[in-house]
Amino acid sequence: MRPVTAEETRVVVDVPSGRLETVARIRDGDVVSVRFRNVPAFVWGTAVLPGVDVAFGGAFYASLEERVAPGELPRLIALGRELKHDLEAGHEFVHPLEPELRDIYGVIFWQREGPNAQRNVTVFADGEVDRSPCGSGTSARLALLDASGELARGEELRHLSIVGSEFRGRVVGQVEVAGRSAVVTEVEGSAHRTGEHRFVLEDEDELGTGFLLR
Repeated sequence: MRPVTAEETRVVVDVPSGRLETVARIRDGDVVSVRFRNVPAFVWGTAVLPGVDVAFGGAFYASLEERVAPGELPRLIALGRELKHDLEAGHEFVHPLEPELRDIYGVIFWQREGPNAQRNVTVFADGEVDRSPCGSGTSARLALLDASGELARGEELRHLSIVGSEFRGRVVGQVEVAGRSAVVTEVEGSAHRTGEHRFVLEDEDELGTGFLLR
């Protein structure tokens, strides 16, 4: 990760896949981008189904090269549901160290946009579509591109969504996960504030700051 400068602020956040270190780049008081160093990403298998690879980037994602355009979306949603069903019917996808991270979370349909650039749409849950290029999905794609040698270590991938938003990602290191080769990735992108929310804690609140059930 690049060193933090006076114009950058480091924030640690908890997400379903673990605890991530994020860095916000600030200009004139506004956050212009945020990058995060993700949990280790690894390839689960290639050609698991014809043309379909599976990789973990915080969740398990299947990847398939297809034409990515708004007019293709109904077909891709139906295909994503079908692939998720077929993959889970024939294989068990479980993280070797975190067994609660399991099953195919999303299907990434991608197409080439030029050197080190791809456009994708991620179909997840029950046919929902990610408006972004998908952060954990970008890490899964980076693991596959690194393993195949298509993206040189440290080079940047421009990852575009179906609506044109963009993330930039790269592999910055190599580790092992339960004896399996894995990579460390960084993903950077931007978003815009659409609202504000204020949390309050009243003195009479019997739950106080929360509760824990074991």
